[in-house]
Amino acid sequence: MARKKTTRRINRRIGAFSGDRRMIGLLALIALGVGLWSWISVHPEHNPWAPLDLRDPIGIATAGKLAALKGDVEECRLALSRSEVSFRALPSTGSGVCERQDRTQLDAYPLSPNTPSVTCPVAVGLEVWRAKNVEPAAREILGSDLDQIEHLGAYSCRRLYGGDDGPWSEHASSNAIDISAFVLKDGRRISVLGGWDGDNDEQRFLREVRDGACTAFATVLSPDYNAAHADHFHLDQQGRWRGVCR
Repeated sequence: MARKKTTRRINRRIGAFSGDRRMIGLLALIALGVGLWSWISVHPEHNPWAPLDLRDPIGIATAGKLAALKGDVEECRLALSRSEVSFRALPSTGSGVCERQDRTQLDAYPLSPNTPSVTCPVAVGLEVWRAKNVEPAAREILGSDLDQIEHLGAYSCRRLYGGDDGPWSEHASSNAIDISAFVLKDGRRISVLGGWDGDNDEQRFLREVRDGACTAFATVLSPDYNAAHADHFHLDQQGRWRGVCR
């Protein structure tokens, strides 16, 4: 009998201890959740529910937010406005496959020889790329601020590879832009054609901005892709989850 009573007391203590452990575990989970939410609230770049602000650092939620802008011109332009990026919404133009319903033109972007209208997702990608990658890389690798980004154009109503029966190029809707060179405040000009195999700093800079573009654009094609891109980077926003970065 005494042995049974002892056993029951031990079992009750074990049960109480297990209950305490469950309570401690629950409290720990609650504390972890509160701490995680507090951290996310001050790091919106990691919060998938926070509105996209292009001034935020690149975070784990950034790619998803950028992908969500595709096909939603209104939300895309709201993101530009929220980020205090000046732009103009131009009327649609063209017809058929080459109709451009989304014509968004950045007002203060350092493109040369002009600033063409592009789709809003491309405009967002350009702004993210400039601020988060190109300008820091110019200062850190080349020791000078960025002055201009030279391009070869955005809109061209054509099919891929110049054929008559291939798929339509992203340029047909201005959903792409070709970047050819970078001009620095100190006067240096780093071209894709001349710098890809140029001196060490030029090579490092061009590969850094090529790789950085892959965080802002769905497709990035460089001289590593094929000979047709020996003199420029092709940047577009077609299919963010199926793009190419090369």
